[in-house]
Amino acid sequence: MSLTVLGIETSCDETAAAVVRRADDGRVEVLSSVIASQVAEHAPFGGVVPEIAARAHVEVIEGIVGRAMAAAGVDYGDLDGVAATAGPGLVGGVMVGLSFGKAVALARDLPLVAVNHLEGHAVSARLAADIPYPFLLLLVSGGHCQLLAVAGVGACRRLGSTIDDAAGEAFDKIAKSLGLPYPGGPALETLAEGGDPERFPLPRSLLGREGCDFSFSGLKTAAARLAAGLTSEADKRDLAAAVQEAIARQLCDRTDRALLAYAHAHEGRHLRFVVAGGVAANRTVRARLEATAAARGFSFAAPPLAYCTDNAAMIALAGVERLALGLVDGLDAVARPRWPLDEAAALANPIHTPGRKGAKA
Repeated sequence: MSLTVLGIETSCDETAAAVVRRADDGRVEVLSSVIASQVAEHAPFGGVVPEIAARAHVEVIEGIVGRAMAAAGVDYGDLDGVAATAGPGLVGGVMVGLSFGKAVALARDLPLVAVNHLEGHAVSARLAADIPYPFLLLLVSGGHCQLLAVAGVGACRRLGSTIDDAAGEAFDKIAKSLGLPYPGGPALETLAEGGDPERFPLPRSLLGREGCDFSFSGLKTAAARLAAGLTSEADKRDLAAAVQEAIARQLCDRTDRALLAYAHAHEGRHLRFVVAGGVAANRTVRARLEATAAARGFSFAAPPLAYCTDNAAMIALAGVERLALGLVDGLDAVARPRWPLDEAAALANPIHTPGRKGAKA
């Protein structure tokens, strides 16, 4: 069944809209993908300011959706549904996109799909390649760092998660300590080129330990202290290279444990490993993870760079897949600042207890 869905994404500092069509034969086509970045608004503060982000979404959401529809060459009568991020994320921003999606659904009598932002990342690699379920997923971004066994739509089992900070947050905060501009992750990757990753000793959190959880707070603190005493570009370049290597090493170590467990549980089946999220755009991290997967007999997939960071095409595709199964939501769907993909695991073994600040999921 052919389905065409408008996707809306406003969970952080990008206002995004996209139109995605899945043909009768299952082929996915991104008809449009429009993103308005707020980098300039947040750069003076060195990070995302939630109130500024929410107000910026309000100001541009209508125009961004209009541009996406025009670029796709469709009107609202051509849509089969509308999908909007309902969480997790900065709740003020999430409310803007979800409310706009509800308005479109109500005015045009279209089904609404309230999409988990993390599920959008989970399907993002499927925008450009035929990647059947099931697969092992490493979701690694500024707000999330999780290993998930993905059996299908809405069927994710958490194997590991960060117990404090996410890898992308560590990249950004350490970059800020080095005096690099926002967003820090890409700037640190550029600075690391040609640096000596072995010069500065950094913590190797959880390496070799049981389980598949991550921890980056010790690395972040140690690197920030080292950065405070550096003045030359060569020193900063070496520290950036050391940070990138330390993060890649931990991601590969914990992923390797998940690969072994997943392969044991899926013996005799084709083994697929997918990495998604903003940190998947880092070339060093991606290459190291690809080598780790290959050593365990897994095929490797990652989204094109345009779909690694937050975008609405992945939200639209998640909406298409849910709509095809009849999984739709009412206009009373709520915006959620936290929304784990594996709610059973989150309840049974919460990573962050009430009253503590931590990763969005």
